[in-house]
Amino acid sequence: MNDMQEIIEDFLIEAFEMIEQLDQDLVALESAPEDLELLNSIFRVAHTIKGSSSFLNFDILTELTHHMEDVLNKARKAELTITPDIMDIVLESIDLMKTLLISIRDNGNDKQSGIEIAGICQKLDAISKGEEIPTQIETKVENRSQESIEEEVDYSELSDEEVEAEIQRLLLQKQQEKQNKKKESSKKVVETKKETQINKTEQKNPPSTKQPLAPEQTIRVEVKRLDHLMNLIGELVLGKNRLLKIYDDVEERYEGEKFLEELNQVVASISLVTTDLQSAVMKTRMLPIAKVFNKFPRMVRDLSRELNKDIELVMKGEETELDKSVIEELGDPLIHMIRNSCDHGIESKEEREKAGKNPKGIVELSAYHEGNQIVVEIKDDGHGMDPEFLKMKALDKGIVTEREINQMSNKEAFGLIFKPGFSTAKAVTGVSGRGVGMDVVKTNIEKLNGIIDIDSEFGKGSTFKLKIPLTLAIIQSLLVAVQEEYFAIPLSSVLETVRVPYDEIYTIEGRSVLKLRNEVLSLVKLSDIFGVEQVFESSEQAYVVIIGLAESKLGIVVDGLVGQEEIVIKSLGDYLQGIEGIAGATIRGDGRVTLITDVAALMNLAKNIKSDSIKESNNTSIRQKNSPSDYHVLIVDDSSTDRLIMQKSLKSLGITITEATNGVEALNILKTSQTQFDAILIDIEMPQMDGYTLASEIRKYSKYKQLPLIAVTSRSSKSDRLRGVEVGMSEYITKPYSSEYLMDVVSKNIKLPVEQIA
Repeated sequence: MNDMQEIIEDFLIEAFEMIEQLDQDLVALESAPEDLELLNSIFRVAHTIKGSSSFLNFDILTELTHHMEDVLNKARKAELTITPDIMDIVLESIDLMKTLLISIRDNGNDKQSGIEIAGICQKLDAISKGEEIPTQIETKVENRSQESIEEEVDYSELSDEEVEAEIQRLLLQKQQEKQNKKKESSKKVVETKKETQINKTEQKNPPSTKQPLAPEQTIRVEVKRLDHLMNLIGELVLGKNRLLKIYDDVEERYEGEKFLEELNQVVASISLVTTDLQSAVMKTRMLPIAKVFNKFPRMVRDLSRELNKDIELVMKGEETELDKSVIEELGDPLIHMIRNSCDHGIESKEEREKAGKNPKGIVELSAYHEGNQIVVEIKDDGHGMDPEFLKMKALDKGIVTEREINQMSNKEAFGLIFKPGFSTAKAVTGVSGRGVGMDVVKTNIEKLNGIIDIDSEFGKGSTFKLKIPLTLAIIQSLLVAVQEEYFAIPLSSVLETVRVPYDEIYTIEGRSVLKLRNEVLSLVKLSDIFGVEQVFESSEQAYVVIIGLAESKLGIVVDGLVGQEEIVIKSLGDYLQGIEGIAGATIRGDGRVTLITDVAALMNLAKNIKSDSIKESNNTSIRQKNSPSDYHVLIVDDSSTDRLIMQKSLKSLGITITEATNGVEALNILKTSQTQFDAILIDIEMPQMDGYTLASEIRKYSKYKQLPLIAVTSRSSKSDRLRGVEVGMSEYITKPYSSEYLMDVVSKNIKLPVEQIA
């Protein structure tokens, strides 16, 4: 039984693939009925399915395929021509074959499918004989037994020919049932004999360890095993990032040591192997996008018949690969978008001819790689979209206000089609009109961290570009600093980053905006969205990360840009799930946990934040220094004598001095004081927190990345100086020192003008 089950599984895998291919080939055949090579290929596929199903005793599937095979055989012998009406019947047969295969997959046979194939078989027979296709007998798919259907057949209304056909069918059915019983009984006898023989053989001879002569070249692997392998690779990537960070620290500390070269080779090798292994594992999860694309030729063909339009689907880049998890989520959005192009985009034949266009409309579906993303493009040569009409339609439905309409660009107007309840259809049909399809598209693409770009020219056509990450497990991200916190923004949603002076940020109706290349962008601080405590003020310029989703854009103001990094997405667990604006977390190279933002939720949260002007809230945009007293220096030393010496040495400069007795006190001053310090003098040996630790803590703040930190200490060894450089010291002064030397070092670091020195 295990062997037979394996054969059936192999048959189903092959049959489903063949049926998908038949769908495409039959649609192509309708456009080129004289293509003999294509006809022969279709016939061979049908013949293969019939042969395999017959061998496995799937009688209903065998009979249906046999009748369809007769039609294809006549066509390839040029005894009949495939017309759209004939193709409707053949495609109907394909749909029934799919249903039968599903029944075999779920029930182990095709007899429990509840499918009556007599009607479709009569239609196929009529086509084969060149007779008029009967319309009174319809194919029925119901969960009823075959016997109950035969009680219900009204023989009194059938013609003589139909009665004769029904008698032949019943006789054939009875004969097949007898054959099936014989096959089953003989199979049991054979299996019993085989099992007895195997037992005898096993007793005489131990199992052979000899390898098969021709091993299989492929194996099937459960998806959950690949998912587990992908998680392990993710952990390995995190370990690689951590190792690289540690190596950088070791290289700085032990510069010139001999072991560094060997360590460098090992780290480089591990990094290379990890990257290759990651790529190899990701490829095992990759599938060609043809898995999604293959269903659309048939769909467009049926839609063109239903809408009474002449539409051709052109597909490109079907071999483009992406992660299985992404492919599974991509099907529904593409179905809605292609239906939208066929229904709303492509005009009727009469309209196209009146506009001087080819009566046949073209919908082009293509896929290609662009960096770490895949771009799926749906393009049509229909009548395009009129932004003014879309605005008025949205206004009538109460989706937008008149003020929003007046401020809306054409691009934003195109994005109205994604609003829930929005539709331009004049009536609700089976294809469109309910205003839910494109809303589903936006929701599903947002789940994939993707964006949609729309370009349309009225009278010429429309282009929709879906930009989606290749995989959802390991992604490229932009790390940003917000006060003392770090956040990761998926790079696929980052359009660009800019650094602008605060005087270029304006306030309109209580909201901060930035004018960038003739486009007005709303701005919001990331610290306001997540309620991050304002510990220190930011620099003289604003870092703005411009994110995009579908047609929407938003400028996120952060305190610093850390850089681009490959990250592994980790779940936050049961207790922390559902935090709005956060998609997960990652562990970075330094071992710290960084939160990953959910761009879609981020843009929704930003709408509800009524922030004051960013320009006004940044109190330290530019501080004018008119006198030496405007310069502030912090002295950190546990010795009151040393603090007094430094204060007297700097007194003649006229600068303002603040004192701290240890590192902890100094750090608290920096966090709570409104003073912007221009330099800090730091003793190394102090209680509670030494100078090295203080310097490294200060450098964690983006505001203090460039702040001069001057070590003043009696420790003068080479290793002490190197450690000072490692933690971020700008200067290293060794005690004892002269007052003139200290004045010179401080003046140079705080950039005190010569004319202001007392």
